[in-house]
Amino acid sequence: MTERLKRIQGMAKRYNELGVVKDETLTAINAAVAARTIPAIRTMTGSEIREVRVRYHMSQAALAITTGMSVESVSKWERGESKPNNAAMRIINIIDAKGPQVFMA
Repeated sequence: MTERLKRIQGMAKRYNELGVVKDETLTAINAAVAARTIPAIRTMTGSEIREVRVRYHMSQAALAITTGMSVESVSKWERGESKPNNAAMRIINIIDAKGPQVFMA
């Protein structure tokens, strides 16, 4: 599907230059192509979440602040009593891949 979408993107760009396709349409197609490059959310077990947190010397409080959740939530994730929502899991995936410094100003 990605190759097909890229062909559509190229065609839309050419038609946009000719004035046949609106800028908004080209922007939407470009966004769809870019969205295909975002990796899927990788779910993690509680022990994997704890491993990421410990590897980067983060307290449960630090991970809670970074994910916008409570310390109690982080504790429950690590004990396997609950699971992070997709937004929090995406943040944990990013921390796992790039470290927490990507969230520091």
